[in-house]
Amino acid sequence: MNIEKLQESMYELIVETSTKLPKDVRRAVLTAKQKENAGTSAAMSLATITNNIKMADDQVSPICQDTGLPTFKIKTPVGVNQLEIKEAIRNAIVLATKEGKLRPNSVDSLTGENSGDNLGAGVPVIKFDQWEKDYIDVRLILKGGGCENKNIQYSLPCELEGLGRAGRDLDGIRKCIMHSVYQAQGQGCSAGFIGVGIGGDRSSGYDLAKEQLFRSVEDVNPNEDLRKLEEYVMENANKLGIGTMGFGGEATLLGCKVGVMNRIPASFYVSVAYNCWAFRRLGVSVDAETGEIKEWAYQEGEFIDFAETEAEKETAAASSSSDVITLEAPITEEKIRSLKVGDVVQINGLMYTGRDAIHKYLSDHEAPVDLNGQVIYHCGPVMLKDENGEWHVKAAGPTTSIREEPYQGDIMKKFGIRAVIGKGGMGPKTLAALKEHGGVYLNAIGGAAQYYADCIKGVEGVDLMQFGIPEAMWHLRVEGFTAVVTMDSHGNSLHADVDKSSLEKLAQFKEPVFK
Repeated sequence: MNIEKLQESMYELIVETSTKLPKDVRRAVLTAKQKENAGTSAAMSLATITNNIKMADDQVSPICQDTGLPTFKIKTPVGVNQLEIKEAIRNAIVLATKEGKLRPNSVDSLTGENSGDNLGAGVPVIKFDQWEKDYIDVRLILKGGGCENKNIQYSLPCELEGLGRAGRDLDGIRKCIMHSVYQAQGQGCSAGFIGVGIGGDRSSGYDLAKEQLFRSVEDVNPNEDLRKLEEYVMENANKLGIGTMGFGGEATLLGCKVGVMNRIPASFYVSVAYNCWAFRRLGVSVDAETGEIKEWAYQEGEFIDFAETEAEKETAAASSSSDVITLEAPITEEKIRSLKVGDVVQINGLMYTGRDAIHKYLSDHEAPVDLNGQVIYHCGPVMLKDENGEWHVKAAGPTTSIREEPYQGDIMKKFGIRAVIGKGGMGPKTLAALKEHGGVYLNAIGGAAQYYADCIKGVEGVDLMQFGIPEAMWHLRVEGFTAVVTMDSHGNSLHADVDKSSLEKLAQFKEPVFK
């Protein structure tokens, strides 16, 4: 095999997967966009999402900043050297990371040290299988941490909030799947996709669930029972009212694929792999001798290029209207307390990134900068340094905020922070702190890494680089950074409201459906 050519092919697969959504996913996003009611936060979010997809296409830049754990599923003819394929993939991963197509995302689990090149023990994940065909089939999925953290596994029988007892039958499985959509809320960047694995053990069940994400969004399950189950979930999960980004709305789920395998009598697992709207999964057929790409997977049918439509123009006009509130740090408590849930804000000026490592650090140490009246952005950006030593932002969407719940309220009060930006909302401890201290939570659009990178006009500094690029505190100069107030200083939380209403709607699916 021509290893050099194979490495080029793997690099091309990685870049395309990171920067360009496949055709079937684009069509699903367009369908969701057409469902939402004009003028709502969900509609605005979907307009931002489609704008972001177009920007990633044009700039060949990451759709989402979160590389996740690159996972390859590969089928090879008998006799092909799998070690050479693995080495070609590792080299391609390093190059793609160096060129800013992937964020350095591999962290030592014991020391917390970032490898800087997306390699490390067990990373990337590469799973091989053999087949009788004469070519190599390579599939890749980049599944970010926000949606990965919303994966869930059920052991039947069990009791489910809102749905009651789920037994060891098709109806119990149905309840688990519906509950999995409810529990994800907006934290997994809805509207999303789910893969479901029925049976197996703890690990093989999750493998089967993730394997379903490699199916086409538009395929038809050959198993009649599973086909009916998939159709039921697609029809009814969108009645929960969770909506895009958890803002409420008509589009909550874009795809549901279910697979089944045998189990042992003592165990009955239902495993669910949740994936965000930024469903970055592609595949190629590779010539086993030359290493060249012969064909791309998931590219049948119409290509939706998301060129700017009248709807996007209207949304852009709305976001620049007089109803939009401008914030510029340092922000006063009086200004913050004038905001309420549902307000759309645009931020100009300086903001500081901070994720898990920063929040833990700030809970034990003084801040490297004066954060009084400032804005913290839950973001792990993709950054590149040019030949002059200057940093540039390549992708900068929000990360899931709930991970910072143990720290956020205390840190805001300790340093005088007035606003935090992220996705998916936060919990009661943070909400209480916002009310006591005078702060707000601003929900940015998850996955919109190019849209927000475009709002960043300069990098004015960085602190705590010992935590690695995604976890460092970046000082970003922004202009027109748009977000929605979803938790205010008066004790109101859109996330809590949507959770409550969707739980009430979930209860209507309690009665048996499948005999």
